[in-house]
Amino acid sequence: MTQRVEKQTICIVDDEKMITDTLKVLLDIELDADIKTFNTPFDALNFIKQNDVQVILSDFLMPDMNGIEFLTEAKAINPDTTMILLTGYADKENAIKAINEVGIYRYLEKPWDNNDLIISVRNALERGDLIKQLKLQNEKLEELVKERTKELSEANRKLNAIIHYCADGIATIDESGNFLKTNPAFQKMCEKQPSNMKEIFISKESILEKLKKEDDIFLRDIFIKNSKHNIPVEISFAHIPEGYFVAVIRDITIQRNMERLRDDFIATLTHDLRTPLLASIQTLKFFLDGTLGALNDRQKEFLSTMMSSQKDMLGLVNALLEVYKYDAGKLVLCPDYFSLNHLISQCINELRPLAEQKSLEINFSGSEIEVFADKQEIRRVITNLIGNALNHTAKGSVSIELSAEDKHAVVKVKDTGIGIPKEDIDNMFVRFSQGTKNKRSTGTGLGLYLSRQIIEAHGGKISLKSEVNKGSEFTFSIPLEGKQTESYDLVEMNK
Repeated sequence: MTQRVEKQTICIVDDEKMITDTLKVLLDIELDADIKTFNTPFDALNFIKQNDVQVILSDFLMPDMNGIEFLTEAKAINPDTTMILLTGYADKENAIKAINEVGIYRYLEKPWDNNDLIISVRNALERGDLIKQLKLQNEKLEELVKERTKELSEANRKLNAIIHYCADGIATIDESGNFLKTNPAFQKMCEKQPSNMKEIFISKESILEKLKKEDDIFLRDIFIKNSKHNIPVEISFAHIPEGYFVAVIRDITIQRNMERLRDDFIATLTHDLRTPLLASIQTLKFFLDGTLGALNDRQKEFLSTMMSSQKDMLGLVNALLEVYKYDAGKLVLCPDYFSLNHLISQCINELRPLAEQKSLEINFSGSEIEVFADKQEIRRVITNLIGNALNHTAKGSVSIELSAEDKHAVVKVKDTGIGIPKEDIDNMFVRFSQGTKNKRSTGTGLGLYLSRQIIEAHGGKISLKSEVNKGSEFTFSIPLEGKQTESYDLVEMNK
């Protein structure tokens, strides 16, 4: 079905009927339009008020109202109408005035050229059609903008509701650390409307400096100043391209209390387990050394197995207690000057039977270095690293290197074992981590975690490099002269 196209309307206004009739005949022949003629401007205005008119041809000299006055009123009724003024040569200045003041499309001098008239009217119709299409497009665009504005307004309302009622604190922060906007949850934590991060957050390191280096960061062990007590929080920062940050602040007071209760439970449990374990081990010693009478070989074998199991359990209990002490910040280091070379040699001699059992070589190289540290805790780290290397190396060797770099003692333990996948390296120093998907470790997952705690408590660092099927290299460094203070707290430790 062909859509019916509505004809455009042309109004011809002239006080001489012969002119209007002539123009109507001419335009009817040349154009497909609805031609309306009027001999008074008042009749034309009444028609224009009731109908949509695209083009008006008007004479300049008419009784009661000239063409400029008529077109001015017509323009007020329909600003989109295209207007052509018919004028004599003597009225040329008035026609130009009408173009400037009224905004008519053009003027034609009498007597007009028919071709020029047809072309002018046809162009006027095309102009009117373009204006109509543009108007429809603008209406559609306005409707679309209105609809999108409504959708955005609704989305913004929901987002504001989420931010307002969110249990976590939410804040926008500029690059100078000033708070731009905060939600009620964060204001409640601060007990006021905060102004700058330095006034609110307690941190060992500059948060702004971290934000300058990384776009998105996650921070723990940050505290918010509060009149009652400082609130421990976790903060996630995200950088927005417009030049500010969005921070989500979570109060972890309850989480901290739960962790403390859990750790206290573990500490109490492991502490209470030590007494019966020690008693059991001592009793087994009495049996094995003949104090309680002679034993046959079969009995000695069974009791030796029990002794080994009891010692392994005691080792686990002791490890759990040490982890608890470091996590709770209750362990005080007892540093002293000692030869690190001598300590490493002692550890190697203690573990040499394990190496000989697996036909592995242990190589040690390094110059004489003296450090100020807790000897027993450093011994624990060295023994753990060398023991791990021996346990996870089937053939080849384990090498220990000692050197001094930038006022730090650096120890490297290399093996030729199974190695660790790159994606698993970050998990190796996590508490209770059992190693990797390659089943590198079958222990408790506390050895490397505890080693990291010990080294960081001394103000040092521990790291790992590894390649699958080629081996691993553990490196730790500690200051030669030790830390400024012998004790440390949990906030500093876990950074």
